[in-house]
Order: sequence, then structure tokens, then C-alpha cells
Amino acid sequence: MSLNPTADTEDLLALRKGQDSALNTIMERWEGPLFAFAWRYVQNVSDAQDLVAETFVRLHQQRSKLREDTRLGSWLYTVLTHLCHNHYRWRRRHPSVSLEAADPNTGLSHADQVPCQAPGPVHDLEKSEQLDSLRQAIDRLPHELKTTLLLHHYDHLSYREIAAITQCSERGVETRLYRAKQRLREDLERGAAQAAAELGTRPVHQGG
Repeated sequence: MSLNPTADTEDLLALRKGQDSALNTIMERWEGPLFAFAWRYVQNVSDAQDLVAETFVRLHQQRSKLREDTRLGSWLYTVLTHLCHNHYRWRRRHPSVSLEAADPNTGLSHADQVPCQAPGPVHDLEKSEQLDSLRQAIDRLPHELKTTLLLHHYDHLSYREIAAITQCSERGVETRLYRAKQRLREDLERGAAQAAAELGTRPVHQGG
């Protein structure tokens, strides 16, 4: 998981000693991966940026409480997944701007402005109906299934790493992945069947 385990350990030690400049180094190393996860979870650029920023704020606030052997990557992802979950629940009660809504300053949709940290294939195919259906299906997954799926398939974390973040067993991670895939398959099949039914009920306009 860690981009540089040795550097993480050194920077965390420096941060615990009050060297705030170490936080900037940690942010430079982890901002990209954390943003990519947050964006996939909340599907909003601005919200993802805010959640990542809050994660680093929490790190600074709790720096003196962290053990020297804390696995920084796992800790950051754990905090971020909780923040994403809380934000998602709040957003469900307070609907905001759509991912496809145009930015008044640029004329581009928020999806078009996702930085390069987001996976290339996802960004390239983002406007396809098939991928949009998949994205919506992932968004509808329960938190524990969504988190596990995103960490495994997009962040490429191992079962052990995901278990440390989600605080469940490796067997539990495997079970969640299976359930997530099953839910996605059923959701997509149901959506496809509904779309086909809607097409079948549309009136056929005769020419002439």
C-alpha cells in the first residue's frame, strides 16, 4: 500500500515531534491516492478534495496520539473511509450538484475536471452509458461493500491491507467482495431488463 514505508515512518516520527513540515511531505505523497478513492466514493471533485483535506487535518490533530509503528497508509485510508461514509449519508439527506452538472466557470462537467489521479480507463470511458450504470450501481452499495470493492479493484490493495482499514478479517474482506460483485451483477441485470422493457413499451412512429 505505502508508496514509501521508510519515508512514512520517518515523517510520522518527525510529525509526532512537532515538525509540522513533515505534514507537507506526507500530503505530497498521499494526496493523489487518497483523492482518487474519495472521488470514486462521493463522485464529486470538490467534496473529495475537502474530505482529503479533513483527513490530513485529523492526522495533524492526532499526531501525538499515534504510535511510532502506526502504518500511516492504513490509518489515512481508515479515517478517509469514515469521512466519506458520513459525508455520503449527509449528502443523501441534502442532495447537491450532480457529477455531470456543468461548472459555471469552465463550462465543463465535474466529471470532466477529475485530475489525472483518477484511473485513465475510467476517465476515458466515463460518458458511456454502460460505465455510468456501473458507477451508479457501485454508489448504491452499502458502505462496507463499496469501500472494500473500491480499495481492492481500484486502489489494488491486498486483503490484508483492506482488513486493516475496514477492521475485519481477511476472510471477511473476501466475503464482502463476493457480496459486492453479486449485488452489482443483480443491479445491472435489473437495470438492463428495465431499460429493455421501457423500450418495448414505447410507441412506434410510422413514417408517411
